[in-house]
Amino acid sequence: MSTTLTIRPVETGADKKKFVDVVWSIYADDPYWVPPLKSEVHGLLNEKKNPWFEHGRLQLFLAERGDEVVGRISAHVDDLWLERYPGCGLWGLFEAKDAEAAAALIETAEQWLRKQGMARAMGPISLSIWDEPGLLVDGFEEKPMIMMGHHRPEYQGWVTAAGYEGVKNLHTFGLDIRIDMIPVIDKLIELGERNDRIRIRDVDKSKFDEEAAIILDILNDAWSENWGYVPLTDAEIAYAGKTLKPIIVEDLVKIAEVDGKPAAFMITIPDINELIEDLDGKLFPFGWAKLLWRLRKPYTRRVRVPLMGVRKEHQRGRLASQLAFMLIEYTRRVCVDKYGIHFGEFGWVLEDNKGMMSIAELPGSGINHTYRIFEKPL
Repeated sequence: MSTTLTIRPVETGADKKKFVDVVWSIYADDPYWVPPLKSEVHGLLNEKKNPWFEHGRLQLFLAERGDEVVGRISAHVDDLWLERYPGCGLWGLFEAKDAEAAAALIETAEQWLRKQGMARAMGPISLSIWDEPGLLVDGFEEKPMIMMGHHRPEYQGWVTAAGYEGVKNLHTFGLDIRIDMIPVIDKLIELGERNDRIRIRDVDKSKFDEEAAIILDILNDAWSENWGYVPLTDAEIAYAGKTLKPIIVEDLVKIAEVDGKPAAFMITIPDINELIEDLDGKLFPFGWAKLLWRLRKPYTRRVRVPLMGVRKEHQRGRLASQLAFMLIEYTRRVCVDKYGIHFGEFGWVLEDNKGMMSIAELPGSGINHTYRIFEKPL
């Protein structure tokens, strides 16, 4: 290269703006990339707004050649993550224009993690397992749905060239939701409908804080034994609720009760990426008005199920599958009959979560994206 590559820490507001903005040049020729809202990315990195910083610390880095920004990365340590994975530091928010920049960025992140006393590095996780974990390794020719990442195909080779090996795959499943369930699942649902112990209900947005607390309490219980699980703190639950409320459609988010107690839930959200794609990441001067108008009736072509859970006390019997399929079928009917939606995405799902993998393999479904988390000793 004619101009020397430099890697430096993000120190100023102007640096942070460059950190956020560089992806626009990296994906300028990628028709499947959806520009994120810049305000959302800045919010993720804002220590005063994002409660992740109550238990995590990070350093952002920029790669530059002369005046051109050619890449970025974050290195971070999460105290809650360390409770389950001692000595494991993280990196994420990784983007690069070429192999040289990628190698230098990853090496710089590793150096920072070593100084923090870490013995191994894992990534990309941006910033937590609840944000955008994993590197896209399959499914590049389909636009990502809301809260899912999109990366250039070259990245996997650059990461493995730095000495990393895949530690876990995360899958999403795409399906035509107009396809009915198979008879054996229909029978399971019918039996559930005749069971007086079971009730499936919509959430009530007029009691949003209460409903969000119920859902996230089930989530923390249902996911507690999953690989990569880190409990959401009370502050993070409140933050997630505030973030999700504008895009929640009441009859697309359902809670299953058993004997009058919340036992399972499923969140289905419109693919907001369809509503923001033409905003080019900007809410000002007119983006706010456009988005608010569109959110009044967020009828999108696609929907996504980002979260689903059944309490552990119900997971080992037939009831778990029954509740899950009832939640799926009731939501499917609303999507198709009321909103005219034909395509849904389920996940992400851990490759070794046999229970959720079997549920995700619905009639007509198949893996449409695979994200991989990599690991390396330091």
